[in-house]
Amino acid sequence: MQNHDQEHFRERLQKERQDIEQTLRERGHKIEGQDDWQGVSTDVITDTADVNEVADQIEELANNVAIVEELEKRLHAITAALAKIENGTYGICDVCGERIPQERLEANPAAATCTAHA
Repeated sequence: MQNHDQEHFRERLQKERQDIEQTLRERGHKIEGQDDWQGVSTDVITDTADVNEVADQIEELANNVAIVEELEKRLHAITAALAKIENGTYGICDVCGERIPQERLEANPAAATCTAHA
């Protein structure tokens, strides 16, 4: 893959990483001493909150946990793709070792496999 192509994908991956990290900060918090995130909800004082407020908080927490889980997976894929750019293996299928088509990388810059092994 040509250097200008790699630079294009590096910039896209870095931008997406920044966006994901921002959303993760809005929906959760990083677990101290780890690379993992945990979904959170807004604070409701349960002593004075009514049943609907507590139910809303539980629903928000469940939604945030699911969102954080998916974003964390995507963040790991982006981190792996950026590492591949650094070590010269970006755009190579993890399974068969063939080049990942440019169109696939345009659609998903963090793709680790060719279309046949997706």
